[in-house]
Amino acid sequence: MHIRRLLPSDAAAFQQVRLRALLDSPSAFGSSYEEEADRLISDVADSLAEGSGRTVFGAFDESTLLGVVGVGRERGLKERHRGFIRSMVVAPEARGRGVGKALMGVAIDFARSMPGLRQLTLAVTAENEVAVALYERLGFVVCGTSPEALHVEGRFYDELHMVCRLGDAPCSTDPAAAAGSASPVCSESTTAKHQA
Repeated sequence: MHIRRLLPSDAAAFQQVRLRALLDSPSAFGSSYEEEADRLISDVADSLAEGSGRTVFGAFDESTLLGVVGVGRERGLKERHRGFIRSMVVAPEARGRGVGKALMGVAIDFARSMPGLRQLTLAVTAENEVAVALYERLGFVVCGTSPEALHVEGRFYDELHMVCRLGDAPCSTDPAAAAGSASPVCSESTTAKHQA
């Protein structure tokens, strides 16, 4: 497996992974298959271009895209110290192989390289226990809950807001290091959406 930044030329593969995830796990994302299915590949390519506001990394097994994660910085002048994780997806057949952990590690390392970035935020469906456990192992803590944040197929789902302080309590791609660090503290509620 190798991980690299996705380019506009990866748009078709990226969109295929996204759409499959929206069908497979509709309650895990703020976007819906119906909203995304007709999206033009040229628009998807634009979202992967440098300067789009976020960077997307992909994990590959040779030429097959196994999973993706997006990382970016909030745009507001008062929020530019905050980064976000979005569009975390691992194909069902690749789960349990460390793909998600590897993608998050690359995203965290990339976030650390961004000048002035102090924290990373994300949002995850409360019932997605596997994802919550992964994020906690990497140093994220729950700092808020949005009750009934998503309405999918007649059912409401709560969404957890999680934060990792990159300075005071660094996120870590090494679970042992993350477990040994002081717990990050959420000073304000986060609003980043975990969208596909």
